[in-house]
Amino acid sequence: MAETKENIFLFVPNIIGFARIFLAIIAFYYMPTHCVLACICYITSALLDAVDGHAARYLNQSTKFGAILDQLTDRAGTAGLLMTLATFYPRYTFWLQLSMVIDITGHWLYLHTCMLQGKTSHKFIDMSENPIMHVYYTNKTVLFLMCAGNEAFYALLYVMHFYTGPTVLGVGLFKLLALLTMPVAVVKAFITIVHLIVGSINLSIIDVNERAAIAEKQKN
Repeated sequence: MAETKENIFLFVPNIIGFARIFLAIIAFYYMPTHCVLACICYITSALLDAVDGHAARYLNQSTKFGAILDQLTDRAGTAGLLMTLATFYPRYTFWLQLSMVIDITGHWLYLHTCMLQGKTSHKFIDMSENPIMHVYYTNKTVLFLMCAGNEAFYALLYVMHFYTGPTVLGVGLFKLLALLTMPVAVVKAFITIVHLIVGSINLSIIDVNERAAIAEKQKN
């Protein structure tokens, strides 16, 4: 009797991931003109990020494809928002570009290197040994607040283009909240830079060891 193969594309968490992409595309389309609709789609897509993870663990449907899909959707969603912000705030285009580049390259390299590390037995730099990074990696509340605060900062910049909100202490509410969440976005960017540096070092360790193994084989 032929063995039935699983179709991971139809796993519940991956279907949720596809829904996130669909919502993000709708948000991108309406971002320049329809703030409320864009926000609803973008925020719903972001909230589903937590749902797919729980579904994967509950249904035992965790996959490498799902992990990559989740990361790519996160990075693409943020990149699309930052591109829109650059058109709204051309004076700050450089900083928005820098933020996008750091976000994409840092997460991509670190994720790719982690996957390569799983196939080797070399000694790598482990950031969880650092007290600050240990909290970041092990405390889910801290991780959630960092990620949520970072997303909130850019989302508030987006909403500020359309609305000021009620005045608080002489400042529009959305601008005040953006100022309060900006330090979180800066710290998050710094942590991503650390990911980029450590990922690069760990990738170099893989290269050095693989080259040494090839050289050893050539001698024999």
